[in-house]
Amino acid sequence: MRRPIPADRLPLLRTDAGLGLSDDEASARRTIFGPNRIAERPPHSGAALARDTARDPMIWFLLLTGLLFMLVGDYRDAAILALAIIPLVGMDFFLHRRAEVSIEALGSVLAASALVVRRGQRITIAAEELVPGDIAIVEAGASFPADGLVLSGKGVEVDESVLTGEANPVGKTGLAAIEDSLGIAEENWVSAGTRLLTGKAFMIVVFTGQDTLYGQIVQTAMAGPTGQTRLQKAVLGLVRILLAGALALCFLLAAVRLWQGFGLLDALISAATLAVAAIPEEFPVVLTFFLAAGVVHLARRRALVRHAMAVENIGRVSIICTDKTGTITEGRLSLSSLLPARGTDENDLLRAASMAAQSGAHDPLDAAIAARAPPLDPSWSLKRLYPFTEGRRHEAAFWTGGEGCGLLVIKGAAEEVIAACDLAPDERQHWLGEIGKASRRAEKVIGCAMQETSPSPPAEEPRGGYKLIGLLGFADPLKPTARDALARAGQYGVKVVMVTGDHPETAAAIARQAGIASDPAIITGEQLEAGLADGAPMPADVFARVSPSQKKEVVAALRQPGAVIAVTGDGVNDVPALREADVGIAMGLKGTRSAREIADIVLLDDNLGTIVDAIAEGRQLFANLKRSFAFLLMIHIPLVLSAAAVPFLGYPLLYLPVHIVWLELLIHPSSILAFASRPTGKPVPAPEPNFFSAPEWIVIAATGALITGAVILAFLGALDLGIGQARAAALICLVSALGALTLLLSQGGKVPAAIAGLAWLSTGLPLTPVAAWLHLNPLPAHLWLLTFGMGTIAAAACLMIKMASNGRYGGRKLDLSRS
Repeated sequence: MRRPIPADRLPLLRTDAGLGLSDDEASARRTIFGPNRIAERPPHSGAALARDTARDPMIWFLLLTGLLFMLVGDYRDAAILALAIIPLVGMDFFLHRRAEVSIEALGSVLAASALVVRRGQRITIAAEELVPGDIAIVEAGASFPADGLVLSGKGVEVDESVLTGEANPVGKTGLAAIEDSLGIAEENWVSAGTRLLTGKAFMIVVFTGQDTLYGQIVQTAMAGPTGQTRLQKAVLGLVRILLAGALALCFLLAAVRLWQGFGLLDALISAATLAVAAIPEEFPVVLTFFLAAGVVHLARRRALVRHAMAVENIGRVSIICTDKTGTITEGRLSLSSLLPARGTDENDLLRAASMAAQSGAHDPLDAAIAARAPPLDPSWSLKRLYPFTEGRRHEAAFWTGGEGCGLLVIKGAAEEVIAACDLAPDERQHWLGEIGKASRRAEKVIGCAMQETSPSPPAEEPRGGYKLIGLLGFADPLKPTARDALARAGQYGVKVVMVTGDHPETAAAIARQAGIASDPAIITGEQLEAGLADGAPMPADVFARVSPSQKKEVVAALRQPGAVIAVTGDGVNDVPALREADVGIAMGLKGTRSAREIADIVLLDDNLGTIVDAIAEGRQLFANLKRSFAFLLMIHIPLVLSAAAVPFLGYPLLYLPVHIVWLELLIHPSSILAFASRPTGKPVPAPEPNFFSAPEWIVIAATGALITGAVILAFLGALDLGIGQARAAALICLVSALGALTLLLSQGGKVPAAIAGLAWLSTGLPLTPVAAWLHLNPLPAHLWLLTFGMGTIAAAACLMIKMASNGRYGGRKLDLSRS
């Protein structure tokens, strides 16, 4: 994956391939650039695990309740609760390590050693000792130890799937000379972590350690996003409200139990059990887990997240506002047509265009002209440059010849150059027509003109009086992936708006070729300014003849209620637009540092398809989170209501502390592991402005109420058999509902099936010797089947309610089951 090479690093790449670096050179560069190592997150220490454990209210609940049992002499129950802490801590450790391993695995593909040329000898060194300018030799089957350029090699094919996700081998060729970044093609570049499949490659190291593409991915994933999202703040606010309500309900229940004459111990245990059942600690845990997972998944998609808000917002994007050049098109201009004016030929036109080019600008357009232009007469001398400005949209150069005459040459936007030339009305119309013809061929058209003057350069460039030399047309082909990316964006309901400085006809032709629109609506920069003055939104497919400084205004023009806008940018002038956008996306390959720092997401490959992939990841993340929260609500509603209602009615406690442990061991991992689905390729609808719609809240509340009724009915129905049987019936009913909800709300797969199976299997605990520890008694077979069926059917009613509700409530569909 090709990257621009900073000018200050080019001199470091002049290493003699046969000699390599000296020890002194390598040592000096290692001091500057550091070791070729990706910093790793320290392992999960016991102290860190202890801190996490101390924040878990379930642990405190078990400790305090166990202490109460000890105070009243019930040492068996106290020991059971103490032992119950072990599986809870083990589960926390497993979930923490699962998240960490997925991140740490990113850094596990780098080479441990490297064969290099040093002091004219081939030696093997630790890969972390590599520095920019080192000559490394990579054999088939080995991974490239750093980012760099292939100098020579035969039949070199590379597996880049670790960065691109594409399994097809990619051919690489050697680079004859390293002059500047413009001469480096994709087939010359190799990246750290990719693997050489065939051949033998000699490479020169350009970037090491955290400066490599792989290093950037790993660092972003390990650091995680900063700040809190709106959803995080909303969830924390909800948790505070529920916590306050739970505490009030607990005090009320304790008072009621004392009034009913059950004693202080029963009152305290009742209140503590209800508190733990009601405290929604899973919500922030699940949200944090999924946001962190989103960062890792987006990094694997070559989109580095810098702000947490982006993980939430990327899935909501409805409009992508993107540059044409380098994103939709290749950004590699080739001279495709020449139209010299009367009395001039193609060489005259090329020579004049090269004279107007800004020396050393490394502009692709100027490079294309220089490749075709004939040499200049050495008697001509450049005296002054008049740079391109957004106001004039052309550049000029003043030259003096051997005879003492002066010549002012201009090159720029074709219609601007035509306007500066002395032309008869019919000639002007002719040339404007030629501009339109070339533009409709999707060519970028520039004009060139000149004016003879005195030998002294004018203080200001003349506004008119030029003689037209002709027009030049440049082709900038579509990226091979552009049409597919735009088509996928359309499938997701995302509108792509192209922003370009090109002629409107050129922009329209590119938009048609790319599939943006068959008849694109176009707004020019002038129309944009006028429209903004009116204050009305301006929906368009293309914004043409727009300067970089106007991109912020483009965002304002597209702004409408409900729209979430993503903007791409790479330059300093794009910073205001990136800040204005809901999601600012900077180009990692060609973007400036200022653009990358202000952006929410940085693309590692400058590919429009990567943005669409990121939207898919964001939407899947949101869908997963929504299903997980629905699951938590549907299972917590009956847990809390039954835990409160039964003792309020004067019956013995439904749940004992050890029962809450059982349920916690099922609910906590289910809410995370069962709903961590990945994009399937099937478009996922954009999230609604509200997390749950009104119909979805109805489904959640109705399902929770049905399961609550089933649990209480199971308890009361078995109470005549004894309190141990009644509790067993209620728990079997609730756990069977939990298993059914896991399957119904997930997108299927082995993990949800395994979790549901484990939950259903645990309903057999009352039949085992463990039942005595759980204060449960076995149920008759018919009653076990009845209570199991009650819970499963009550949960399955969730799906039936959803199906019956689809198309109602204003036509809004419910999305709580499989998408």
